[in-house]
Formats: sequence, structure tokens, C-alpha cells
Amino acid sequence: MHQTLIDRYIEPLNLSAFQRIILTTDGTLTEILEAYLLEKIQLVKLSEKFVKTMKYIPALDLDVDTQVIERKILLQGKISLKNFIYAESIIVPERLDAKLKSRLIQSQEPMGRLWLEHKLETFKEIIDSAIEIAEDLSEFFNIAREDKILSRTYRVFSNKKPIIMITEKFPESYFAKGI
Repeated sequence: MHQTLIDRYIEPLNLSAFQRIILTTDGTLTEILEAYLLEKIQLVKLSEKFVKTMKYIPALDLDVDTQVIERKILLQGKISLKNFIYAESIIVPERLDAKLKSRLIQSQEPMGRLWLEHKLETFKEIIDSAIEIAEDLSEFFNIAREDKILSRTYRVFSNKKPIIMITEKFPESYFAKGI
């Protein structure tokens, strides 16, 4: 289903304070969720594969046929096993330190924790936020396909180069009035 930018616009007044924090923070979401939910968060990898870009990606300044890692994950409560966030990332492996790249592929750690572990200096820039229909993502959150989800997309820079673009999504009903 094609949506216009107006269809995707989020009215900030319709969001809870915590939803606005999630959509606008440039902090590490895992720690923010743990503080809010009082529960440790674990990463569940859905897929991670090396692919060649099919088109120019301006946000990462990537040409066609550049090798990237496409990664899809869930941030899930360790005790509740509830999925709180779905995230898709496009990672530029040639712009990463070899140790970080290896840990990223081999570990089950969220990226923010890996950045801390490797003391990676980063700058994050939010480039989009949207509201859309859940469709296939509904199965991860046990919601109806027609329910709405909120998202934010940001890019991560290191050494003044964009290294990762991440889109994080969660149901509009989550974090609306408390946990």
C-alpha cells in the first residue's frame, strides 16, 4: 500500500511523553527501554545477510552494487518475552572496524551496546518518523494487521561517514499510557 507523506505524518500531541522520547532521542534505545520497563532487553535476530544495494542510498551515500549488511531484529523483554521494537538496519561493513564488524555478525548484542563495548564515537541524525499500517509486522506484536505502528529512521555516523541506517518500529498502542 503506497502512502503519501501526509498519511505518514505523526501529530506529536497525540503521543505520550515516552512515545515522543523514543521517536526523538538520539540515545541508545535498549537502555531507555530497560529503564522504562524495569526489564532487561535482549536482541532476537530475525535475519542478517550480506547483499548488494539495488539503488543509490542517499542517506548512506552508497552507490548501486555496494555490499551492505541487511539486518532485521527484535528488542524483546528477557522475562516477559514481549517484543517491544522491530528494527531494520543497513550497515556499511567497509566503514566499520574489523572487530566491531565481527562482533556485530557473531553476537546477540544490540548495536548500542556494541558501540559502547568498542568505544565507537558516533553521531546520530534522525531523518524520518512516520505512522503506518502494521501489515506483516503485526505478527511480532500480536496486533491486528490494520493497527498502526510508529517508526523513526536515523543514520549513524562515525569518522564523519554514515555507517548505518536504522529504522525502529513499534505499535502505536505501546507506551501510550504507561507500560
